[in-house]
Amino acid sequence: MTHCREEHLMIPESDLEGMSVDTFAVRAGQIRTGQLEHSDPIFPTSSFVYGSAAQAAARFGGDEPGNIYSRFTNPTVQAFEGRIAAMEGGERAVATASGMAAILSTCMALLKSGDHVVCSRGVFGTTNVLFQKYMAKFGVTTSFVSLTRMDEWQAAVRPETRMLFIETPSNPLGEVADVRALAALAKAAGALFVVDNCFCTPVLQRPLELGADIVVHSATKYLDGQGRCVGGVVVGPEKLLEEIYGFLRSAGPTMSPFNAWVFLKGLETLPIRMRAHCENALELAAWLQQQPEIEEVYYAGLSEHPHHELAKSQQKGFGGVLSFCVKGGREQAWAFIDATRMISITANLGDVKTTITHPATTTHGRLSPEDKAQAGITENLIRVSVGIEAVDDLKKDLARGIEALK
Repeated sequence: MTHCREEHLMIPESDLEGMSVDTFAVRAGQIRTGQLEHSDPIFPTSSFVYGSAAQAAARFGGDEPGNIYSRFTNPTVQAFEGRIAAMEGGERAVATASGMAAILSTCMALLKSGDHVVCSRGVFGTTNVLFQKYMAKFGVTTSFVSLTRMDEWQAAVRPETRMLFIETPSNPLGEVADVRALAALAKAAGALFVVDNCFCTPVLQRPLELGADIVVHSATKYLDGQGRCVGGVVVGPEKLLEEIYGFLRSAGPTMSPFNAWVFLKGLETLPIRMRAHCENALELAAWLQQQPEIEEVYYAGLSEHPHHELAKSQQKGFGGVLSFCVKGGREQAWAFIDATRMISITANLGDVKTTITHPATTTHGRLSPEDKAQAGITENLIRVSVGIEAVDDLKKDLARGIEALK
């Protein structure tokens, strides 16, 4: 593919054959216009014009490729889709308005009334609500099982099971699933295997290479990395993604061109950010382990973590999210959080700024007491999404929380 700047000058598209994820993050998916811009352009337009009525008819009828309407065709969004698909090793990606819209679009496109889903308990609280409350209205039933207990997964599979859904590492306890084993179980059951790769990103984990059928992301998190925009994306094979694209075209949970452009810029620094997140999180987790006021630290990067070796075998790093239990209950957890003076009290994660939250009353607040208990969401649990600030400064701020418990 070439683009003309002058009649005698042709600029070839970048040849990325065999390149690494780090390079894909910077260069994959770019759609360069006739202006030959170096940075990714943004196309804030709702519609596109045609050279003739016949061309418009050909576009709408699918006989000619090209842009039609930004609800389902926009060059900036397509550039983001192309880049994240390359990074995940998928044939295609479909971008959505949010991470939850990515999960909803996947379910609505690929499931029908009477189908059954097996989902891990350790997912984002709203994912649980989506399956348990809303998909149930359309006749899709869901069984929730332990992320790490293969016997529970095997027992939960039924003849009508059409999807296995996990988030690994889990939110907020950082449990790690055996992706290869679950992929094999899904294949044997004739079910699709969907992995939420939000915590690791393709820099640290590529579920499609481990046997997953579909990967979903909340682009709001690490893919952006600076807490600026809300978005989601689904990645997988062309056949499945065409169905999801069809749902998006009709239902319209669409990513805006501006948000897609922000995510493109975020992806350019994703590899170096993820390495910094991992380094800081590991040091903080080890430091928190040494504090008498902390009962337990959950982070797979710690050698004592029960899933440490499994994480090493399928991830290139342990991620930037950790959680821990303080001695006491909600009162002590809130006192710890309120004592910090630099770290942001917010439920978002994946930001270069470190954030802290109380899962039982925020991210998982809509779960029933029984569901919280089964998922290990206790009143003394605190989740920290570790940013890229100086780690010694993070320790100083968390030390204020520890002091508040004494």
